Amino acid sequence: MTQAVFDALGDPTRRAILEALGPTENTAGLIVSALQARRPISQPAVSQHLKILHDAGLVTFRAEGTKRIYAIDPAVLDTAHAWLTHLVDPLATFAQPLDALGTEMARGKRSRTRRTQPNEPTADTPPSHHRSA
Repeated sequence: MTQAVFDALGDPTRRAILEALGPTENTAGLIVSALQARRPISQPAVSQHLKILHDAGLVTFRAEGTKRIYAIDPAVLDTAHAWLTHLVDPLATFAQPLDALGTEMARGKRSRTRRTQPNEPTADTPPSHHRSA
């Protein structure tokens, strides 16, 4: 995770671009139109923001003729989300492994308890026959 990702996400216009992209691909022109519906912004300004988002790894693009088709890179957002989640709940990262460890410890305890029951015969020891007096 680089500082560039959070620097890019820190700008409200770049966040608006990511919202405009959502889970789909869009051309720069469609992104400009979506942003201009909210507030005035020029196509060159949107292109500059898209370059910053691309340099940070948040968006990818592919050429289609003379157009660039942009999309969000979900892997980078997932990494940022995991890091932010860790800040809010540091134990969330360890919750599943700790649950698994707890399960394995309980299994081991049950196994040891079964092996060491004093009054229960095992395959190695025959049952004792005691008579009461």
